[in-house]
Amino acid sequence: MSSTELPGVRSTAEPSSLVGAVRVAEGEQLRTAALPGLTLTVRSRPPVREGLAPALFVHGLGGSSQNWSELMALLEDTVDVEAVDLPGFGTSPPPVNRDYSLTALARAVIRHLDAAGRGPVHLVGNSLGGAVSTRVAAVRPDLVRTLTLISPALPELRVQRSAVPTALLAVPGVAGLFARISRDLTAEQRTRGVIGLCYGDPSRVTSESFRYAVEETERRMGLPYFWEALARSSRGIVDAYTLGGQHGLWRQAGRVLAPTLLVYGGRDQLVSYRMAHKAAASFRGSRLLCLPEAGHVAMMEHPEVVASAFRDLLRDAGQIAERDKDGRG
Repeated sequence: MSSTELPGVRSTAEPSSLVGAVRVAEGEQLRTAALPGLTLTVRSRPPVREGLAPALFVHGLGGSSQNWSELMALLEDTVDVEAVDLPGFGTSPPPVNRDYSLTALARAVIRHLDAAGRGPVHLVGNSLGGAVSTRVAAVRPDLVRTLTLISPALPELRVQRSAVPTALLAVPGVAGLFARISRDLTAEQRTRGVIGLCYGDPSRVTSESFRYAVEETERRMGLPYFWEALARSSRGIVDAYTLGGQHGLWRQAGRVLAPTLLVYGGRDQLVSYRMAHKAAASFRGSRLLCLPEAGHVAMMEHPEVVASAFRDLLRDAGQIAERDKDGRG
């Protein structure tokens, strides 16, 4: 649930160009998906061969599709990769109705998949994107082959102290207060603060990646809707945490049919490590990867490890599907 763009750890996908002041890694492409009342930016890599199953990556609060560049590069020989900028983030403009609720964000992902005709996909989400992906998988199982959740923002009874400022953004007027209090901070200071909050080991970020992240922070802070998108999305998370019954996120987790991989970081300051086993018990037949040295964005700190676990998920899910098809399960 970062509040600005995060740098990658190393140069697996080396940034090489600028598209509308947004960096695009070597081999990546950006396109715009226009839907009624909604415009989304989609980042992709051309598949290395035909016939690869599609995958969609969904970022966390304050992040963007750039958060997935390193993982996408590692998986381009495994799946046909795409990452979406949620409404109001990255280079996707705000939704026309200004609805940033979790339901609205999940609906945006569903509408994109329906319009693109790429489903079912291997769906991957981090933080807020993990909560969005959980809801998508629960309400539209036909769109999801497998589900991978990295530090998903699922309801916690005891929020970590370091996550309180993010939660406070949901309170009306607090975003404006934060904006005033932080107006004298440089983009470099803001970026260092986010890295310290989201990375288990900030020293893993290279100086080059840090410079790119500072540039993106400057761009994002110049957007007139930056604080609005952040505040309303934070409010959407808090509102989703309070929902009970069939719309509750933990209840929906139990309804997910897709094979699920859960990834948690032992140094995560935003989503508690102690939630890992509750999640593993809630998602039926799930597998759990705990990374003691990782923070909130394991796919950026340890992309090779996450990529390996993702491939294992796809391999085993494929074997199960073959057994079921042949009546041998």
